[in-house]
Amino acid sequence: MRTIKKYAPGLALSLIVAAVATMIAKIPVGVINTDGSLNSIGSYIGASVIALFIGMGLHRFLKKTEVFSHGIKFTSKKVLKFAIILLGGSMTIGTVMKVGSISLEVMFFTLLTCFGGGYFIGKALGLDWKLSNLISAGTGICGGSAIAAIAPVIDAEDNDIAYAISATFLFDMAMIVLFPLMGKAVGLSDQVYGLWAGTAVNDTSSVVAAGYAFSEIAGDFATMVKLTRTLSIIPTVIVFALIEVHIKRKEAARLGRVSDAKANVSFVKLFPWFILGFVVLAVINSTGIIPVSVSHAAKDISKFLMVAALAAIGLNTSYGDMKKSGIKPMLHGFIISLLVVIVALAVEYFIGFDVITAVGSKMI
Repeated sequence: MRTIKKYAPGLALSLIVAAVATMIAKIPVGVINTDGSLNSIGSYIGASVIALFIGMGLHRFLKKTEVFSHGIKFTSKKVLKFAIILLGGSMTIGTVMKVGSISLEVMFFTLLTCFGGGYFIGKALGLDWKLSNLISAGTGICGGSAIAAIAPVIDAEDNDIAYAISATFLFDMAMIVLFPLMGKAVGLSDQVYGLWAGTAVNDTSSVVAAGYAFSEIAGDFATMVKLTRTLSIIPTVIVFALIEVHIKRKEAARLGRVSDAKANVSFVKLFPWFILGFVVLAVINSTGIIPVSVSHAAKDISKFLMVAALAAIGLNTSYGDMKKSGIKPMLHGFIISLLVVIVALAVEYFIGFDVITAVGSKMI
């Protein structure tokens, strides 16, 4: 009972903020779809980003009390991992095989650009490696979900998480408007544009918005590519777990605690077990054992808990601390995002627009 009282206030507050953010995301805006309906705020700004900023706005009123701190930390760490596990229940290996034949080549080069180019850009700007790689992950994989998945593995600070999400979010907002215009100006087909948007735009909600703004076919294909791209979270998180083990061992050795480094710092302890849960659920879902209704429910619950976790991160983040990082993280995010946009389209060009159009038209 004492444990429940310890975590309940912060958990409840995070869930309330998540609920408010979800309701705001459903508010219609003055942009009309082809069927005459209005788009929602969530079509352009994901509920997770809204929750993050609401939480940051409330932080100044909570920083003097400890009542919420334990629950907020629990939500940002434990609930977040559980949300990622549930997300696996909405993924199938079939999706990867179906889209992978044409999208993995593009994704390989965009990820290489993000983490390879991001490493050197981060060093040139003097950024902490954790913040630099969180921005690269958000840009290269899937915005907030990738940032949230990698953060606990490398023990990232909440301020870094908030800054990384903000950096990718701002570029996404620009891409929702610019991508359809650029695609039409260049004369891209629906499939070529869908592959481009699915591999170059960051957050899922932004991919959907940018895709369907071009055409329904482009939106369908962009969404499929984005789901496949999300699965690159798995190897990426494992790689960062190995990097964290190496860094901890190196630090222990530097301090003269060689035996401690060998005994206490192990990959087994730092292995992201929640990612294993993600994979297991994805494999089970691929067999068809999980009913479609349950799979959809798992995705909805996962999305809401992810929003709650990002609300908790916001509740533990101050604007003042973020200001100390200056403009450099935003510049990092802009440069990496711009490079990904260029590289993704360049790779598609070398594959052949006609080839992509032909193969893509068979998938939808």
